[in-house]
Amino acid sequence: MKTEHFSATQRGLKTNSWLKSHFIFSFSEYCNPVRSAFGSIVAFNDDYVQPGKGFGIHPHVNMEIISILLKGTMNHKDSMGYTSVLEEGTVQIMSAGTGLRHEEYNVGENEVNFLQIWIEPKLQNIMPRYQQRHFPKENRKNKLMVIVSGEEGPDHCWINQNAKLSIGYFDAGDHREYVFNSNNKCLLVFVISGLLKINENKLEKREAIGIWETGTVSFTCLEETEYLIIETVINQK
Repeated sequence: MKTEHFSATQRGLKTNSWLKSHFIFSFSEYCNPVRSAFGSIVAFNDDYVQPGKGFGIHPHVNMEIISILLKGTMNHKDSMGYTSVLEEGTVQIMSAGTGLRHEEYNVGENEVNFLQIWIEPKLQNIMPRYQQRHFPKENRKNKLMVIVSGEEGPDHCWINQNAKLSIGYFDAGDHREYVFNSNNKCLLVFVISGLLKINENKLEKREAIGIWETGTVSFTCLEETEYLIIETVINQK
C-alpha cells in the first residue's frame, strides 16, 4: 500500500472578510506544483462563509462539482432553472458538461461550512445536470453511507465519473474493512472530526490521506469520528 499524507496545517488558505477556504490542492491564488490533484480529484476545499455572503453567479464547464454541507444553510440557483435551499447534511452535485452558471450564498444566521470537491468527468460535453439529496447525520451513525456514485440509484447522487463518495459518523472503537478494486483506483480519506487510524496511519481532524496500490484498507475510530472516503480512478482509461 502506498500513501500520501495531507496535513491540515499545510493546506492552502484564502481568507477575507466573509470567506475562509482551506485547499488540499492548488486552487485560486494557492499554487502548489506537487499538489495539483490526486487521481481524478482536482480540488478539495474546506469553505467557511459568513451570513449573507457567498459566491456570485459564475460559470463552469466539464467538471463534476460536489458540495457537502456540514454546517449552516445555503442557497443554490443556476442557469438550468434550479433554485433550492440546502440544510446541514445536504449533498449537491453539478455535472457542468457543456456549461452552466450558478450562485451559492449563506442564507442563514450562522456561519456555513461545506466541502467543495471537483472531479474530472468521464465524458466531455454532456448535457449539464443538477441533483441534491439529504443525508441527516443521525442516519449515518455507525454506518458508511454512499452519498455519490458513478451509478444511478434512488439513494444517492450520481456523477459522470467512475467514482464513489461514502460518509459515516462512528463511535469510538468502531472498526471496519473497506474493500475496493485496486485496478486504476485510489482512495482519498478526509477526517471531518475525531481521530482515525487507517492501517498504521493516524489522522486527526481535517487531515487527509491518499491511498493506492492496495485493495483493502482498515479503519479504526480512536474516538467519536466522522470521515469521508472518495474512491476514484487514477487515470482516464
